[in-house]
Amino acid sequence: MLLPMADLLQHAKAGKYGIPAVSATDESTFRAAVQAAEELHAPLITLCMAKANVDLEEFGRIMYDIATKSSVPIATCLDHGGNFEDCIKGLRAGFTAVMIDRSAEPYEVNARETKEMVRICHAVGVSVEAELGHVGSGDNYAVDGVSNFTEPDQALRFVEETGVDALAVAIGTAHGAYKGVPKLHFDLLEQIRDTVNIPLVLHGGSGSGDENLAKACKLGICKVNVANDIMRGAYKAVEGKMEGNGVYGLYPLLMQGAQDAAKHVLEVFGAAGKAWDVKTKSNSSCLDINAAREA
Repeated sequence: MLLPMADLLQHAKAGKYGIPAVSATDESTFRAAVQAAEELHAPLITLCMAKANVDLEEFGRIMYDIATKSSVPIATCLDHGGNFEDCIKGLRAGFTAVMIDRSAEPYEVNARETKEMVRICHAVGVSVEAELGHVGSGDNYAVDGVSNFTEPDQALRFVEETGVDALAVAIGTAHGAYKGVPKLHFDLLEQIRDTVNIPLVLHGGSGSGDENLAKACKLGICKVNVANDIMRGAYKAVEGKMEGNGVYGLYPLLMQGAQDAAKHVLEVFGAAGKAWDVKTKSNSSCLDINAAREA
């Protein structure tokens, strides 16, 4: 069943586990992720940036058709909406969450534009995630780590001013492959968790270490973004198997590799077995996809 992301995150927050938000940018990768969740009876969030699919609205219809037939709770998130236009594209495509990313902007700009996106998205039942502090790139991690950590008191102010459904926090992870060793600041995470009463999100899950991420989920992270590791899982599945007629197995192997990588993080974050009976939820909890597309 396709649901607003806020529904899944509130369930994870209450159950003290994390839900992987895995990269799924076309029909094949989306199906692989959903199959992983169904096999493990787990809730699932998928990620796609506006530029990652050539026809976002068509992809939205594909996701809707697959997710609404699924037996597990699924949310779809337009990831890193870097401008107003990208966020609206995600809304019109029928994503059940929009991640507006103004984290590189001054606080006032971030808060103002996030608040406006919350107003728009909430009008059609779509959840909103924002980022405070700034999760940088793994390419620069060996130089200065991740700058701009999230400040707990400022996080509280941001949540109160914007009404956002989920907050991505900067506690030491980075996007993409690391050059250096990630160091997560769990003491800071606990401070933010005890200050802010909404689900917390961790970007940069790939390469951050299973033990670190499992601990982060137990300490209050409800959603962990994982992209690089999913793609790397797909790539590893075909290594050494493409000689001769083996190339005919390319796409099934890629899907299986992505599916196995998704199953791994579902188990690590504690989401396996945590799906609930979505048929018991009222229709009001489900996204009005037509209203979103007409917004």
